[in-house]
Amino acid sequence: MTFHPDSLPDLSGKVFVVSGGNAGIGYGTVSRLAEHGAHIYMCARSPTKASEAIAEIKLIYPKANITLLEMDHNNLSSVVSAANNFLSKETTLHGLVNNAGIMATPLEITNHGYEAQWQTNYLAHWVFTSYLLPIMLRTSKLLPPGSVRVVNISSSGHFWAPKGGINFADTSLTGNSNMNRYGQSKLANILHAKTLNKLYGLFSGPSAPASKAEDGEIWTSAVHPGLVKSGLSSKIAEPEWWMKLTGPMASLGLQQDADTGARTSLFCAASPDMKAEQSGTYFQQIASAGWQSCSAKDMVLAAKLEDWTKAEMAKGNWVN
Repeated sequence: MTFHPDSLPDLSGKVFVVSGGNAGIGYGTVSRLAEHGAHIYMCARSPTKASEAIAEIKLIYPKANITLLEMDHNNLSSVVSAANNFLSKETTLHGLVNNAGIMATPLEITNHGYEAQWQTNYLAHWVFTSYLLPIMLRTSKLLPPGSVRVVNISSSGHFWAPKGGINFADTSLTGNSNMNRYGQSKLANILHAKTLNKLYGLFSGPSAPASKAEDGEIWTSAVHPGLVKSGLSSKIAEPEWWMKLTGPMASLGLQQDADTGARTSLFCAASPDMKAEQSGTYFQQIASAGWQSCSAKDMVLAAKLEDWTKAEMAKGNWVN
């Protein structure tokens, strides 16, 4: 299908949170939501870079309503603080776009003991989302179906996940490649979105609807934005192979700018054209169902990942 941000409705009075919103497709997502009147919380690790990005957006859209929410995905304490900071300021939340991420970076273990891509791309977003789910469910009870949504930015790189999808015995994948680690984290983003849909979506499967409206309803999606000009590849450990892979595509004009790359995120976050039965879908550009690995379709694996994550985050007291 086709979709353009100009088709978005007036979003005045609606609140969105976008992680990694100061650059790349996150910046494009924030800009377009602001253009249509939403109040956006831009999550960013660097207040300076975020403030500069907000100022740039306001030059284009002077009435843009954007609030900085400082958050470092490499530090789970910062993630929890950011969530509590938001909850102290707002009583409603209509959209959460888990956009921030890193790709194929050198093996690094965070202070919490997790591989950096696994924590930044998956665990931090899982923790942040867990804190915001109650306010989103409360918000949804007052509104028509589809008014509250979660978007996880994933990647076709999820095909690079190791055999079996998730290595629970060693989520750091110490014996694997940097791209395997990236793929595992991006697969986890997809499985997380599908778990949220099973728990809170109007449709828990392809058959009869199982409305959860009495508890609140959240539509979810996972998004592969495509090949986008952004800073995501700036810290790749072996940039030569990346250039060999993407260089020909870029030369053919197949690499998108950030504004175009953000379109599927915007469709999933705010378009009235999204349908209830599309919740839980893995989308590719632009706003079309994408090709998934077998692991990405495995709901048994999704349940195992959810149980593992809950237990693991409880160990560090990162869950609410």
